[in-house]
Amino acid sequence: MNTIPLSVLFSILALLIVLSACFSSSETALMTLNRYRLRHLSRDGHRGAMRAERLLKRPDRLIGIILLGNNFVNIAASSVATIIALRLGGEGAIAAATGLLTLTILIFAEVAPKTMAALRPERVAFPAALILAPLLRLLYPLVWLINVLANTLLRAFGVNPAESGDSALSREELRTVVNEAGAMIPQRHQRMLISILDLDQATVDDIMVPRNEVIGIDLNDDWSRIHAQIAESEYTRLPVFEGGIDNIRGVLHVRRVLTAMLGGDLTRERLVEHIREPYFVPEGTRLQVQMLKFQAERRRIGLVVDEYGEFRGLVTLEDILEEIVGEFTTDPAESIRDIHLQPDGSYLAEGSASVRELKRLLDWELPADGPKTLNGLILEHLETIPEPGTSLLIDHHPVTVLQTEENRVKVAKLERRVQLRKTLNSND
Repeated sequence: MNTIPLSVLFSILALLIVLSACFSSSETALMTLNRYRLRHLSRDGHRGAMRAERLLKRPDRLIGIILLGNNFVNIAASSVATIIALRLGGEGAIAAATGLLTLTILIFAEVAPKTMAALRPERVAFPAALILAPLLRLLYPLVWLINVLANTLLRAFGVNPAESGDSALSREELRTVVNEAGAMIPQRHQRMLISILDLDQATVDDIMVPRNEVIGIDLNDDWSRIHAQIAESEYTRLPVFEGGIDNIRGVLHVRRVLTAMLGGDLTRERLVEHIREPYFVPEGTRLQVQMLKFQAERRRIGLVVDEYGEFRGLVTLEDILEEIVGEFTTDPAESIRDIHLQPDGSYLAEGSASVRELKRLLDWELPADGPKTLNGLILEHLETIPEPGTSLLIDHHPVTVLQTEENRVKVAKLERRVQLRKTLNSND
C-alpha cells in the first residue's frame, strides 16, 4: 500500500463514496416506489418498471444485495481512509480521518442521495434495477446464505419472511387517494368516485320514496281517473294496487298502453294484462347490492318491504344512479330532490327530504343508523310533533319548522353552521 500514490488512494476513496451513494439511493428509491403506478407501467411494457417489479417480488433478496454492496464499499472506504491518514499524519490522524469520513459518508452517501431518491424514486430506481438484477444473479449464493441466516433470526422472533404485506387499499384509503388526486381527476369525477365508495354504506331506506308519497294506479278507481293518470303521468312506470296501497298487483309500464289508449282500445282488462308482477326489495338492502340485483333481474323499480312484508316505499334504478352522478336536472339550485336553495343561502327542505342528502349538503355529522328523513330527525330531537315556528339546533345548524301537516313536518328552513356563528358574533 505504501507504493500506491496518494492521488490514486483519494480517487479510490471518492469512487467508493460514489458507490455507497448509489447503493443507498437505490434502496430508498426502490422501497418508496408507488406500487400501483409501478404495476401500471410494468403492464404497459416499461422495461425499467418490469425489472424493478421483479426485484420487489423478493424484497429480502433485494435488501440483501443492496446492503451487501453498501457495507462492502463503506468498509473498504474506511480502510482506504485509514491508510491515507497513516500516510499523512501517522496514528494520530486516524481519529480525525474517521470523523471526517463519517461526516462525508453521512452527507454525500446517505442523506443527500436518499433524499433525492425519495423525491424522484422512478429516476433512480429504474436505472438501479438495471445494475442490481445482474449483480444479484452474480452474487446469489452469498445473498442466499445471508437471507437464510437473517430469516432464521426473524422466525425466532415470530416473523414469517414468506408473508407479504397486504397492499390492497381499504375503502377509506382509496377515498383519501381520490381526494388527493388533485388536477389528475376532475372534481366532478372525484365526487362520482366517492359516491361509488359510499354505495356500500347506504341502504334503500335512505333513498326510497316513502309509501305516503308513492303515486300509483288503484284498479278500483273510476276508469276516467285511471285514464287521466296514465295520460298525465310524469313517470314511465307506475305501481298498480287494488283497494289500497297494501294490495299491490304489480307495476305498469305506461308506454306499453299509450298506443291502445290513444286508439281508444284500452280497457281495464287490457291494462291488467300489461301489469308486470311486482319485484320486492327487503328493507336495509345495501345500494351496491341492490344495483347489481336490478341488473341481474333486468328491473328498474323495486317495492321496499319490511320484515313483515308490509309495503314501506319505492326505489328505482334511477335513484341509485343519482347517488353516483347527482340528480338528473340542469338547474343547480334544484339539484337535490325536496331541498331548495334560497337567495340568502339557507335551504327550504320538505319533511321527506333524505337525511343522507342533508348530511352531504350541510356537512352534518349524524349516525348512519338514525332517522332517514328530515321529519324523522326533527321528531327524534324534539320527541314531540312540533308547531310551525318551532326552532332547534341539529349538529349546530339552526332548523326552523315552517309548515306541519297532520302528524308530520311538511317544510323546514335549514341554515348553515357558519351563518349561526355570524349571528352569535353580531349579538356579542
